[in-house]
Amino acid sequence: MSSVSEGRFTSSSVPSITRIPRRTTLLTGDGVRIEAVYTPCTAGSGAGAGGGSGGTAVVLAHGFTGAVDRPALRRAAAVFAQRAAVVTFSFRGHGRSTGRSTVGDREVLDLAVAVAWARSLGHRRVVTVGFSMGGSVVLRHAALYTAQKPGEFFTEEEPAPGTERVERRTKAHGAHEGRTEAHLPGRGDAHTDAVVAVSAPARWYYRGTAPMRRLHWIVTRPTGRFVGRLGFRTRIHREDWNPVPLSPVEAVPRITAPLLIVHGDQDPYFPVDHPRMLARAAGDGAELWLERGMGHAENAADERLLTRIADWTESA
Repeated sequence: MSSVSEGRFTSSSVPSITRIPRRTTLLTGDGVRIEAVYTPCTAGSGAGAGGGSGGTAVVLAHGFTGAVDRPALRRAAAVFAQRAAVVTFSFRGHGRSTGRSTVGDREVLDLAVAVAWARSLGHRRVVTVGFSMGGSVVLRHAALYTAQKPGEFFTEEEPAPGTERVERRTKAHGAHEGRTEAHLPGRGDAHTDAVVAVSAPARWYYRGTAPMRRLHWIVTRPTGRFVGRLGFRTRIHREDWNPVPLSPVEAVPRITAPLLIVHGDQDPYFPVDHPRMLARAAGDGAELWLERGMGHAENAADERLLTRIADWTESA
Protein backbone atom coordinates (compact mmCIF):
# COMPACT_ATOMS: atom_id res chain seq x y z
CA MET A 1 0.00 0.00 0.00
CA SER A 2 1.28 3.43 -0.90
CA SER A 3 1.65 6.10 1.72
CA VAL A 4 0.97 9.77 1.17
CA SER A 5 3.68 12.30 2.01
CA GLU A 6 2.82 15.95 2.29
CA GLY A 7 5.98 17.10 0.57
CA ARG A 8 6.93 19.59 3.27
CA PHE A 9 10.01 18.41 5.11
CA THR A 10 12.04 20.08 7.84
CA SER A 11 15.79 19.58 7.91
CA SER A 12 15.74 19.32 11.69
CA SER A 13 13.90 16.00 11.60
CA VAL A 14 15.75 14.08 8.87
CA PRO A 15 15.54 10.31 9.46
CA SER A 16 18.18 7.74 8.63
CA ILE A 17 18.33 6.69 5.01
CA THR A 18 16.17 3.66 4.35
CA ARG A 19 17.82 0.61 2.77
CA ILE A 20 14.53 -0.83 1.51
CA PRO A 21 13.12 0.18 -1.90
CA ARG A 22 9.82 1.92 -1.40
CA ARG A 23 6.94 3.30 -3.43
CA THR A 24 4.96 6.24 -2.13
CA THR A 25 2.62 9.05 -3.14
CA LEU A 26 3.78 12.64 -2.72
CA LEU A 27 1.50 15.66 -2.49
CA THR A 28 2.57 18.75 -4.41
CA GLY A 29 2.01 22.29 -3.25
CA ASP A 30 -1.01 22.60 -5.56
CA GLY A 31 -2.60 19.36 -4.37
CA VAL A 32 -1.57 16.88 -7.08
CA ARG A 33 -0.67 13.35 -5.98
CA ILE A 34 2.59 12.14 -7.52
CA GLU A 35 3.62 8.48 -7.56
CA ALA A 36 7.29 8.08 -6.68
CA VAL A 37 9.78 5.27 -6.12
CA TYR A 38 12.94 5.37 -4.00
CA THR A 39 15.72 2.90 -4.90
CA PRO A 40 18.72 2.69 -2.55
CA CYS A 41 22.21 2.62 -3.99
CA THR A 42 23.19 -0.92 -4.97
CA ALA A 43 26.94 -0.31 -4.63
CA GLY A 44 27.17 -0.51 -0.83
CA SER A 45 26.78 1.69 2.20
CA GLY A 46 29.53 4.25 1.65
CA ALA A 47 28.51 7.87 1.79
CA GLY A 48 30.26 8.56 -1.49
CA ALA A 49 28.19 5.87 -3.14
CA GLY A 50 24.97 7.37 -1.91
CA GLY A 51 24.29 4.61 0.54
CA GLY A 52 25.19 6.21 3.85
CA SER A 53 24.04 9.29 5.70
CA GLY A 54 24.76 12.36 3.57
CA GLY A 55 25.13 10.33 0.36
CA THR A 56 23.93 11.48 -3.03
CA ALA A 57 20.46 10.91 -4.44
CA VAL A 58 19.68 11.30 -8.15
CA VAL A 59 16.15 12.37 -9.08
CA LEU A 60 15.17 11.33 -12.62
CA ALA A 61 12.57 13.36 -14.55
CA HIS A 62 11.10 11.53 -17.54
CA GLY A 63 9.98 12.91 -20.88
CA PHE A 64 6.45 13.59 -22.14
CA THR A 65 4.33 10.37 -22.20
CA GLY A 66 6.85 8.64 -19.90
CA ALA A 67 6.17 7.29 -16.41
CA VAL A 68 7.92 5.78 -13.43
CA ASP A 69 7.37 2.20 -14.64
CA ARG A 70 8.29 2.69 -18.29
CA PRO A 71 11.24 0.46 -19.33
CA ALA A 72 13.50 3.32 -20.46
CA LEU A 73 13.24 5.13 -17.13
CA ARG A 74 13.68 1.91 -15.16
CA ARG A 75 16.81 1.13 -17.21
CA ALA A 76 18.22 4.58 -16.46
CA ALA A 77 17.40 4.20 -12.76
CA ALA A 78 19.26 0.87 -12.63
CA VAL A 79 22.40 2.49 -14.04
CA PHE A 80 22.34 5.45 -11.63
CA ALA A 81 21.56 3.17 -8.67
CA GLN A 82 25.02 1.62 -9.09
CA ARG A 83 26.46 4.91 -7.80
CA ALA A 84 23.74 6.67 -5.81
CA ALA A 85 20.25 6.34 -4.46
CA VAL A 86 17.61 7.10 -7.08
CA VAL A 87 14.19 8.72 -6.94
CA THR A 88 11.91 8.23 -9.94
CA PHE A 89 8.39 9.61 -10.26
CA SER A 90 5.58 10.15 -12.74
CA PHE A 91 4.79 13.73 -13.69
CA ARG A 92 1.19 14.88 -13.24
CA GLY A 93 -1.11 13.36 -15.84
CA HIS A 94 1.29 10.45 -16.35
CA GLY A 95 1.20 6.95 -14.88
CA ARG A 96 -0.68 6.77 -11.58
CA SER A 97 -0.12 10.43 -10.73
CA THR A 98 -3.24 12.59 -10.62
CA GLY A 99 -3.83 15.86 -12.41
CA ARG A 100 -3.20 16.71 -16.04
CA SER A 101 0.05 17.37 -17.86
CA THR A 102 0.88 21.02 -18.49
CA VAL A 103 3.83 19.94 -20.66
CA GLY A 104 6.53 21.56 -18.54
CA ASP A 105 4.83 24.36 -16.62
CA ARG A 106 3.39 23.12 -13.30
CA GLU A 107 5.61 20.03 -13.51
CA VAL A 108 8.27 22.02 -11.69
CA LEU A 109 6.16 21.47 -8.55
CA ASP A 110 6.29 17.70 -9.12
CA LEU A 111 10.07 17.74 -9.35
CA ALA A 112 10.36 19.97 -6.29
CA VAL A 113 8.40 17.59 -4.07
CA ALA A 114 10.50 14.65 -5.33
CA VAL A 115 13.73 16.50 -4.48
CA ALA A 116 12.37 17.45 -1.06
CA TRP A 117 11.43 13.81 -0.45
CA ALA A 118 14.97 12.69 -1.30
CA ARG A 119 16.37 15.15 1.24
CA SER A 120 13.84 14.02 3.85
CA LEU A 121 15.28 10.50 3.52
CA GLY A 122 18.67 11.78 4.66
CA HIS A 123 20.39 12.73 1.41
CA ARG A 124 22.22 16.01 1.77
CA ARG A 125 23.26 16.10 -1.90
CA VAL A 126 20.61 15.76 -4.62
CA VAL A 127 21.20 15.82 -8.39
CA THR A 128 18.39 16.25 -10.92
CA VAL A 129 18.55 14.55 -14.32
CA GLY A 130 15.80 15.31 -16.83
CA PHE A 131 14.97 13.99 -20.30
CA SER A 132 13.22 16.06 -23.01
CA MET A 133 10.24 17.68 -21.22
CA GLY A 134 11.89 16.59 -17.97
CA GLY A 135 15.05 18.34 -19.17
CA SER A 136 13.20 21.63 -19.50
CA VAL A 137 11.69 21.07 -16.05
CA VAL A 138 15.04 20.46 -14.32
CA LEU A 139 16.39 23.66 -15.86
CA ARG A 140 13.45 25.77 -14.66
CA HIS A 141 13.52 24.07 -11.28
CA ALA A 142 17.23 24.81 -10.80
CA ALA A 143 16.66 28.47 -11.68
CA LEU A 144 13.66 28.88 -9.36
CA TYR A 145 14.71 26.79 -6.35
CA THR A 146 18.04 28.00 -5.04
CA ALA A 147 19.90 27.57 -1.77
CA GLN A 148 19.41 31.20 -0.79
CA LYS A 149 19.14 32.56 2.71
CA PRO A 150 16.88 30.42 4.93
CA GLY A 151 13.24 31.24 4.40
CA GLU A 152 13.74 32.85 0.99
CA PHE A 153 13.38 31.52 -2.53
CA PHE A 154 12.78 32.81 -6.06
CA THR A 155 9.25 32.78 -7.44
CA GLU A 156 7.59 33.41 -10.76
CA GLU A 157 4.69 35.75 -10.31
CA GLU A 158 1.79 36.25 -12.67
CA PRO A 159 2.10 39.77 -14.10
CA ALA A 160 -0.68 42.29 -14.24
CA PRO A 161 -2.30 42.79 -17.67
CA GLY A 162 0.04 44.63 -20.00
CA THR A 163 3.16 43.92 -17.98
CA GLU A 164 5.87 41.28 -18.29
CA ARG A 165 6.43 38.33 -15.97
CA VAL A 166 8.70 39.32 -13.12
CA GLU A 167 10.89 37.38 -10.77
CA ARG A 168 11.22 38.37 -7.16
CA ARG A 169 12.63 37.05 -3.94
CA THR A 170 9.82 36.27 -1.51
CA LYS A 171 9.79 35.50 2.19
CA ALA A 172 8.74 31.91 2.69
CA HIS A 173 6.06 32.79 5.23
CA GLY A 174 5.14 36.19 3.90
CA ALA A 175 2.13 37.29 1.90
CA HIS A 176 1.93 36.16 -1.73
CA GLU A 177 0.11 37.82 -4.58
CA GLY A 178 -1.29 36.43 -7.81
CA ARG A 179 -0.20 33.05 -9.12
CA THR A 180 3.18 32.29 -7.65
CA GLU A 181 5.33 29.33 -6.73
CA ALA A 182 4.78 30.40 -3.10
CA HIS A 183 3.36 27.09 -1.95
CA LEU A 184 6.40 25.17 -3.13
CA PRO A 185 7.09 22.10 -0.98
CA GLY A 186 10.22 21.96 1.12
CA ARG A 187 11.37 25.40 -0.06
CA GLY A 188 15.04 25.40 0.95
CA ASP A 189 15.05 21.59 0.89
CA ALA A 190 13.80 21.45 -2.69
CA HIS A 191 16.89 22.87 -4.41
CA THR A 192 19.28 20.77 -6.49
CA ASP A 193 23.07 20.54 -6.15
CA ALA A 194 23.76 19.68 -9.81
CA VAL A 195 21.66 19.53 -12.97
CA VAL A 196 21.70 17.36 -16.11
CA ALA A 197 19.37 18.16 -19.03
CA VAL A 198 19.21 15.50 -21.75
CA SER A 199 17.52 16.29 -25.10
CA ALA A 200 15.95 19.44 -23.66
CA PRO A 201 14.42 22.17 -25.81
CA ALA A 202 15.85 25.67 -25.60
CA ARG A 203 12.64 27.53 -26.36
CA TRP A 204 8.89 26.97 -26.23
CA TYR A 205 6.47 26.45 -29.13
CA TYR A 206 9.12 24.95 -31.42
CA ARG A 207 7.53 23.38 -34.52
CA GLY A 208 10.56 23.02 -36.77
CA THR A 209 10.45 19.21 -37.01
CA ALA A 210 7.68 16.78 -37.95
CA PRO A 211 7.67 15.06 -34.51
CA MET A 212 7.20 18.41 -32.79
CA ARG A 213 4.36 19.35 -35.13
CA ARG A 214 2.67 16.07 -34.24
CA LEU A 215 3.26 16.73 -30.54
CA HIS A 216 1.67 20.17 -30.81
CA TRP A 217 -1.37 18.59 -32.46
CA ILE A 218 -1.66 16.14 -29.55
CA VAL A 219 -1.38 18.89 -26.94
CA THR A 220 -3.50 21.62 -28.52
CA ARG A 221 -6.36 19.78 -30.24
CA PRO A 222 -9.24 17.94 -28.53
CA THR A 223 -8.77 14.96 -30.84
CA GLY A 224 -5.05 15.02 -30.12
CA ARG A 225 -5.61 15.01 -26.37
CA PHE A 226 -7.98 12.07 -26.83
CA VAL A 227 -5.21 10.23 -28.70
CA GLY A 228 -2.75 11.17 -25.94
CA ARG A 229 -5.03 9.76 -23.25
CA LEU A 230 -5.84 6.50 -25.01
CA GLY A 231 -2.71 5.90 -27.07
CA PHE A 232 -0.02 7.25 -24.73
CA ARG A 233 -1.82 7.07 -21.36
CA THR A 234 -1.13 10.76 -20.83
CA ARG A 235 -3.83 13.13 -19.61
CA ILE A 236 -3.22 16.62 -20.96
CA HIS A 237 -4.53 19.92 -19.64
CA ARG A 238 -6.97 21.73 -21.92
CA GLU A 239 -5.90 25.30 -21.13
CA ASP A 240 -3.06 27.24 -22.70
CA TRP A 241 -0.21 28.52 -20.56
CA ASN A 242 -1.14 31.77 -18.83
CA PRO A 243 1.31 33.23 -18.22
CA VAL A 244 3.95 31.54 -20.37
CA PRO A 245 6.55 30.02 -17.98
CA LEU A 246 10.20 30.91 -17.96
CA SER A 247 11.77 29.25 -21.01
CA PRO A 248 14.79 26.93 -20.68
CA VAL A 249 17.12 29.41 -22.40
CA GLU A 250 15.95 32.13 -19.99
CA ALA A 251 16.42 29.80 -17.03
CA VAL A 252 20.00 28.63 -17.56
CA PRO A 253 21.73 31.99 -16.85
CA ARG A 254 20.11 31.92 -13.40
CA ILE A 255 21.35 28.43 -12.50
CA THR A 256 24.15 28.47 -9.94
CA ALA A 257 24.58 24.69 -9.61
CA PRO A 258 26.90 22.70 -11.92
CA LEU A 259 25.09 22.11 -15.21
CA LEU A 260 25.53 19.43 -17.89
CA ILE A 261 23.69 19.64 -21.22
CA VAL A 262 23.52 16.39 -23.23
CA HIS A 263 22.06 16.17 -26.73
CA GLY A 264 22.14 13.79 -29.67
CA ASP A 265 23.17 15.01 -33.12
CA GLN A 266 20.43 12.78 -34.60
CA ASP A 267 17.63 14.04 -32.33
CA PRO A 268 14.45 14.01 -34.44
CA TYR A 269 12.64 16.47 -32.14
CA PHE A 270 15.15 19.24 -31.37
CA PRO A 271 18.17 19.88 -33.64
CA VAL A 272 21.57 20.79 -32.22
CA ASP A 273 20.89 24.53 -32.24
CA HIS A 274 18.83 23.93 -29.08
CA PRO A 275 21.68 22.61 -26.86
CA ARG A 276 24.08 25.14 -28.35
CA MET A 277 21.66 27.94 -27.50
CA LEU A 278 21.40 26.65 -23.94
CA ALA A 279 25.18 26.39 -23.60
CA ARG A 280 25.70 29.93 -24.93
CA ALA A 281 23.12 31.30 -22.52
CA ALA A 282 24.82 29.54 -19.60
CA GLY A 283 28.26 30.88 -20.55
CA ASP A 284 30.99 29.24 -18.50
CA GLY A 285 28.39 27.75 -16.19
CA ALA A 286 27.62 24.67 -18.30
CA GLU A 287 29.28 21.70 -19.93
CA LEU A 288 27.92 20.54 -23.32
CA TRP A 289 28.06 16.99 -24.68
CA LEU A 290 26.92 16.52 -28.29
CA GLU A 291 26.52 12.77 -28.70
CA ARG A 292 27.24 11.33 -32.13
CA GLY A 293 24.45 9.16 -33.52
CA MET A 294 22.15 9.66 -30.51
CA GLY A 295 18.41 10.18 -30.94
CA HIS A 296 16.02 11.57 -28.38
CA ALA A 297 15.79 11.40 -24.58
CA GLU A 298 15.78 8.35 -22.31
CA ASN A 299 14.79 5.96 -25.08
CA ALA A 300 17.97 6.82 -26.98
CA ALA A 301 20.35 7.05 -24.00
CA ASP A 302 22.28 3.78 -23.91
CA GLU A 303 23.95 2.31 -20.85
CA ARG A 304 27.35 3.70 -21.79
CA LEU A 305 26.05 7.27 -21.97
CA LEU A 306 24.01 6.87 -18.78
CA THR A 307 27.13 5.60 -17.02
CA ARG A 308 29.13 8.65 -18.18
CA ILE A 309 26.38 10.94 -16.93
CA ALA A 310 26.31 9.09 -13.60
CA ASP A 311 30.08 9.56 -13.33
CA TRP A 312 29.62 13.28 -14.00
CA THR A 313 27.00 13.57 -11.26
CA GLU A 314 29.53 12.12 -8.81
CA SER A 315 32.33 14.50 -9.77
CA ALA A 316 30.32 17.68 -10.38
